Amino acid sequence: MRWLQLSPALVGSVLHVIFLKQLIYPEPGVLHLGFFTAFCLISWLVSIQILISSLYRPLESLGIIMFPVSGLTTILVLFTPTTQPIMNASSQFIHGHIMISVIAYSLIMLSALQAIALAYQDHAIRSHHPGGFIRFLPPMHDMETLLFQMLGFGFIFLTTALISGFFFMEDLFAQHLVHKTILSMIGWVILATLLFGRFKFGWRGKLAIRWTLTAFIFIMLAYFGSKLVLEFIITSNS
Repeated sequence: MRWLQLSPALVGSVLHVIFLKQLIYPEPGVLHLGFFTAFCLISWLVSIQILISSLYRPLESLGIIMFPVSGLTTILVLFTPTTQPIMNASSQFIHGHIMISVIAYSLIMLSALQAIALAYQDHAIRSHHPGGFIRFLPPMHDMETLLFQMLGFGFIFLTTALISGFFFMEDLFAQHLVHKTILSMIGWVILATLLFGRFKFGWRGKLAIRWTLTAFIFIMLAYFGSKLVLEFIITSNS
């Protein structure tokens, strides 16, 4: 029954990944991952994670936000200029680093969506108006548990991405990478502190929501902020 409800989103995700393959790998040996292309890829990964999670938990309501965004990103890619040069993808290590980073960002974005849903659920319950899509969400305890599971996986991938970057990138503190590196490390510290606080002190509720969204802001600024500056501001001034 749940498969039938999710089938339109599943079909859309399949079409999305076919489109992405042509976009990211326009020809063998090259990789194109500009600002809007990366946003399109991350939105697809978040949508897939929602679909898979929805098979086991009633989380399809998160798709109310993400599925339309995912569709919108494909339209944006079609109507925006390509400013990011195609990169040589012959190095499997660099390719792996990029993919791990994208997965980390998508997991943290999904965690942010979960935190927003949890905040809305908490507000609705406190104001005695638990209606709308709140009725389809799991209990708050389960929502918090799922949030920290997502954060845990996101933290593992982000840690792997940072370590692989130090090993395989020539200079993570070069002028064009320094902001991305510093912002990512700040986000990593925030996530590490939050997960430690959860394990040691049982942090939950609004505190967990605020820390999650703060980490998300820093990490998204690290990736999309850096890409925006490099591809549009610096390119237009050069």
